[in-house]
Amino acid sequence: MARYIFITGGVVSSLGKGLASAALGSLLQARGFSVRLRKLDPYLNVDPGTMSPFEHGEVFVTDDGAETDLDLGHYERFTGVPARNTDSVSSGRIYSNVLEKERRGDYLGKTIQVVPHVTNEIKDFLSVGEDEVDFMLCEIGGTVGDIEGLPFFEAIRQFSHDKPRGQCIFMHLTLLPYLAASGELKTKPTQHSVKELQSIGIAPDVLVCRSEHPIPEKEREKIALFCNVRKECVVAAYDLKSIYEAPLAYHEQGLDQAVLDAFDISPAPGPKLDVWHDVYDRIHNPDGKVKIAIVGKYTQLEDAYKSIAEALTHGGMANRVKVKVEWVDAELFDEGDATPYLEGFHAILVPGGFGERGTEGKIKAAQFAREKKIPYLGICLGMQMAVVEAARNVAGMEKAGSEEFDHEAGKKRFEPVVYHLKEWVQGNHTVARKAGDDKGGTMRLGAYNATLTEGSHVAQIYGGTAIEERHRHRYEVDTKYRAALEEVGLQFSGMSPDGKLPEIVEWKGHPWFIGVQFHPELKSKPFAPHPLFADFVRAAVEVSRLV
Repeated sequence: MARYIFITGGVVSSLGKGLASAALGSLLQARGFSVRLRKLDPYLNVDPGTMSPFEHGEVFVTDDGAETDLDLGHYERFTGVPARNTDSVSSGRIYSNVLEKERRGDYLGKTIQVVPHVTNEIKDFLSVGEDEVDFMLCEIGGTVGDIEGLPFFEAIRQFSHDKPRGQCIFMHLTLLPYLAASGELKTKPTQHSVKELQSIGIAPDVLVCRSEHPIPEKEREKIALFCNVRKECVVAAYDLKSIYEAPLAYHEQGLDQAVLDAFDISPAPGPKLDVWHDVYDRIHNPDGKVKIAIVGKYTQLEDAYKSIAEALTHGGMANRVKVKVEWVDAELFDEGDATPYLEGFHAILVPGGFGERGTEGKIKAAQFAREKKIPYLGICLGMQMAVVEAARNVAGMEKAGSEEFDHEAGKKRFEPVVYHLKEWVQGNHTVARKAGDDKGGTMRLGAYNATLTEGSHVAQIYGGTAIEERHRHRYEVDTKYRAALEEVGLQFSGMSPDGKLPEIVEWKGHPWFIGVQFHPELKSKPFAPHPLFADFVRAAVEVSRLV
């Protein structure tokens, strides 16, 4: 049966609970334990699938088609354990489940209350798969004291008492602010945060304290005394140059040992950290650098493209170069020339997105890359816009566009080279969708197989013709235009196994121009860079050497 580690946060949000959880998971793996990581989010959305990226950053998609918080991306990147739909839950999903049961009569006429019905639903979620791993790490979103988070805190308090003694521990992240005027770290916010946690019946076993400055021994002792934890369980978390330093940094501060001591696991097996030492070396000792433009519409918030930014970093590691990413707002050249904004880059990436805003700029980015022979990677909408560009500027279809944009405008303006996906094969059955369906969870989501054309560029990159990648989209390139586009050189080099849905396009004769309907960034890891990103950065390195 799994041992449970509940990770909570206090004082302020965005302290790095997800990163701390992921790093701890990787350290436990390095000691030979199996782990699974979960996220419990207090917001009332059923999942983040319908949220704007400006609200909550990117949506991370699992193999089994769950739309989840971006922290699950950190979990996968650090541990290599594929996340599942049972690894992410929100208040909205919990309440929805409870209300569905009430409507069915499952509660036999009882009055439905937060305690015990909502808390029991949360505990049932926590129990899924508990016999599969040695450690289950469960991160509670938000900060202690948030009103919407109270059912989750009550649930994990109950859960820890339901389990045998020593089966659950609590790890709490706080902030130690530094007052420059007095030249000291202040421990009072941490004390109040722990007091708030204790008031709802939870006593932390390990404290992780974010700080910009070294924590003096006197302050560490004070925190331990007033927060009722052992001094060796007060762990410092300093700012890092790269998130991939976190496993080594947390190990140096004794986080994994503090957790094992809290579980009374002794003697603990020593960690094997060779992989993370290699990652550290590749980050800090590059042989060169490349400049890559990400041309998107959510460039004001880098978390909107978190997995893409990390996958480019991984591609840099594979080539031992530093990737300097610059975010370019596609709207800047919706109606003008893209050249002043894109010249000087060694490669261009156009990511996914929804809606018409910024799409003309993305089309021009694809045109610039095609004409200037600059490496181009189009992901999801980035692929679709590359196809529209080819149709308009090479195949002579001046009104080529997407049904998505016609739908937004409420009238037909384009010849829809991209159309609303009405049905596809998932496993052994056909999934059907209509344009008027609910937005949440109705896209083509999760892992699907694709077949690559023998001898194509992508087949060379993947080293084979059978792949599986994760999807998140509701519009698709229409295959009725395939012949016309292939006649001018845009090859449909990857298709769904039934041959109906385009997965990959590439320009023949171009050094590196690939568009993919799926999201390869979701499967990239620092110790296993995705082949598309590794080769994309390699192509950028070649361009940099020619400049």
